[in-house]
Amino acid sequence: MTAIKKSKTYELEITDLAFGGKGLAKPEGYPVFIDRCIPGDLVLAKIIKKKKSWAEGKLIKILKMSSSRHPGKCRYCNYCGGCKWQELSYDLQLEYKKRHVIESLHHIGRLKDVKVHDVLASDPIYEYRNKMEFSCSPKRWLMPDELENEEIKKDFGIGLHVPGTFDKVIDIHQCEIMPSLGNQILETVRSFIKISAFPAYDLKTHEGFWRFLMLRHSVAFDTWMVNIVTRDKRLDVVTELCSILTQNFPQIGSVMNNITDSKSGISTGQEEICLSGKDHIREKLGKFSFKISANSFFQTNTRSCEKLYSKVSEYAGLKGDETVLDLYSGTGTIPIWLSGQAKTILGIEIVKSAVIDAKMNADLNSISNCEFLEGDIKDVLPGLKLIPDVMIIDPPRVGMHKDVVGQVLSLGPQKIVYVSCNPATLARDLEMISTIYNVKEIQPVDMFPHTYHIESVALLLKK
Repeated sequence: MTAIKKSKTYELEITDLAFGGKGLAKPEGYPVFIDRCIPGDLVLAKIIKKKKSWAEGKLIKILKMSSSRHPGKCRYCNYCGGCKWQELSYDLQLEYKKRHVIESLHHIGRLKDVKVHDVLASDPIYEYRNKMEFSCSPKRWLMPDELENEEIKKDFGIGLHVPGTFDKVIDIHQCEIMPSLGNQILETVRSFIKISAFPAYDLKTHEGFWRFLMLRHSVAFDTWMVNIVTRDKRLDVVTELCSILTQNFPQIGSVMNNITDSKSGISTGQEEICLSGKDHIREKLGKFSFKISANSFFQTNTRSCEKLYSKVSEYAGLKGDETVLDLYSGTGTIPIWLSGQAKTILGIEIVKSAVIDAKMNADLNSISNCEFLEGDIKDVLPGLKLIPDVMIIDPPRVGMHKDVVGQVLSLGPQKIVYVSCNPATLARDLEMISTIYNVKEIQPVDMFPHTYHIESVALLLKK
């Protein structure tokens, strides 16, 4: 093959899946990444980005399907950004997720001898998400079969964004990764908005009323929260929708209205009104209860979260007399999970609302040995007068700030349990920490079936 050129179209064989979920072709050893492809596919792809050592292609057509490819359960899976791996068998998904953790450790962290266990699978692999957020659009994106029908209008849609766009919304009627009742609620809201006198918000003109629908589900109590996000305050309109919802679905325990005229596509309201029930729903992780409000953070796969925290607990190996320090403690779920196993647990978190939630959740469970500090870790850590026996680190996707890594190394607890949602930053951080710690083992946990995302728990012991 001649040298790959930008804007040209090539026939390529997909030989691997790269981290990030893209298919990988290697014509004459030169890596080309193409979305929505799986190993074994023969494809026609147009080169849209060209660098010295790699290129990115856009899938034009699958010429020959891989034998590993199966029909996805969802009709939108080749268009919406939610579940790009649905056409891969679940066993194969887990295999690639494990490989991505191992390859990140090798190539980014230069850590070659770390034991990585098989991935702990999610159960179930559909209807597992406890939170879904759907965007409203006055001009929905049309599916290929709709484009052929001239009678179909490009009118109101409520659903998920087409990847790489900010204003193109697929009108979703059946999302397979949220519990089925959520689809009935979504359908009821869609029907109401269509006959209402108010248009959907337009992200280009910043005009319109209806912005988002956020649904939350409690696995333990099988209750729902419906959060209707609008640009303006029109209680007459949203109250009418609220009445229809609560009459039709007794499982709805909370209906909220978040109001925001912010031009960015963010669903958090500048004002929040409780239209029905309570301003939160309750969920359980293990024996612990949590209050979840419309805008609070909570892990989106409740059952897999319990598996993740059980592994954190196992690696922490607490006897009851230890001091535990939890960095990036969020709404306090890990400290609360470990509260019965340690003497004291101190959590540090930068987001004020998360710290308020953490304290409330500790009170809700009558826990007195967890304390939560608000602030940036790199500012809070130097002032602490304690050396923890065990440190839990659960950073955001970007990983740890290098100043924090330095502070962790100077504190030098005997044991660190590192929880990661990004194999690349996990590998980078572990390489820095491995100067004085042995990385004993890593347990990946699948929280997001049909996507490339993978959580990992790493056990580190001081040399």
